[in-house]
Amino acid sequence: MIRDKRKSAALGALAGIAMIFAGAASAQDVKLPKEISWTAYESGSSGYAQSVGIGNMLKKRYEVDLRIIPGKNDVSRMTPLRIGQSKLCACGVAAYFAQEGVLMFAEKTWGPQRLYNLFNNNGRNGQQAAVSAESGVKTAAGLKGKRVTFVKGAPALNQNMEAFLAFGGLTWNDVVKVEVPGWGQSVDAVINGQADAVWGSTVSSKYAQLVASPQGLFFPPLPHDDKAAWERAHQVAPWWAPSSVQSVVPGYKGTVPYQGNNYPYPIFVSTPDAPDALAYGLTRAVMDNYADIKEAGPSMDGYQLDSQNLKFVFPYHPAAIKFYKEKGLWKPEHEAHNAMLLKRQDVLAVAWKEMKGKSVADDKFADEWMKVRAAALTKAGMPVVFK
Repeated sequence: MIRDKRKSAALGALAGIAMIFAGAASAQDVKLPKEISWTAYESGSSGYAQSVGIGNMLKKRYEVDLRIIPGKNDVSRMTPLRIGQSKLCACGVAAYFAQEGVLMFAEKTWGPQRLYNLFNNNGRNGQQAAVSAESGVKTAAGLKGKRVTFVKGAPALNQNMEAFLAFGGLTWNDVVKVEVPGWGQSVDAVINGQADAVWGSTVSSKYAQLVASPQGLFFPPLPHDDKAAWERAHQVAPWWAPSSVQSVVPGYKGTVPYQGNNYPYPIFVSTPDAPDALAYGLTRAVMDNYADIKEAGPSMDGYQLDSQNLKFVFPYHPAAIKFYKEKGLWKPEHEAHNAMLLKRQDVLAVAWKEMKGKSVADDKFADEWMKVRAAALTKAGMPVVFK
């Protein structure tokens, strides 16, 4: 009996030593610079808080110092990448607008940006229209004739709402557009009975006020088997992905989980010249140390390896692809999708070069670029998306 106990203790000790060496080997495979930086929304945003959590893990595991560069809006978050101040961004879906060179990036100083994806936070929440329960709207198609908020200066919100309408076979012409100056005011408009629908995340804390109001709150489901509806939505918002929505604002009385839509936030993108060691090391560090960050900030569950969408709207960095191949996740269909996205970036780059050769007044530049861009994508047999 004593010999057995000694044998067990010895085996336990050997196992512990093996785990230590395995951890050391894993840490050695991650060769990050001692200081890295990325851009994010300002302090107080969930993206900033999540970045802090990842930064603490990087310091603990790899003795890496993270500098977070805060930006007030989507343009200010992308600027450090354009001017070379940073190689990385913890961005929102507006990074896709930068890649496409549209909306606020359809200017002479911007144009289409080449970006690579590393990894993302694909959480258990949903991104969709929230409606007043009193409105009686149960489906996307049910918004016909209803009052829908349109947030001035917020193209990401409005483009997503347009996709939601498209899911229901509708356009902005089929609803009453209620213009508001900000996202908070869009929720207030529904609370106050001035509108019926608002776009946002299903876990937005502001929705707690709507839940508690006489208007109430309902999230119309987006059935995953309605392929035609999803095709219409993807024509407007190709970043959408069918998701099982499991996280909603506290107090919600509807059925959970339900079939809805989601897309990642933050989206971790890099410039093409981000070093392989940085792209591979950061991707591996975050994916391999999820246990260290899962409680470090709000909605961290989407950083798990099995939550990554490898057929997203950005091509992946070659070094990040190396990591996903090592994990056995990168398949031929991912390679084909990635090649298509790289070709799309090439088409946009050639179109932008053509546009820069034109003599166009500043106030007409964006309109002319959108025509040149659309013609180039159409010729290449690729969806235009933004018109």
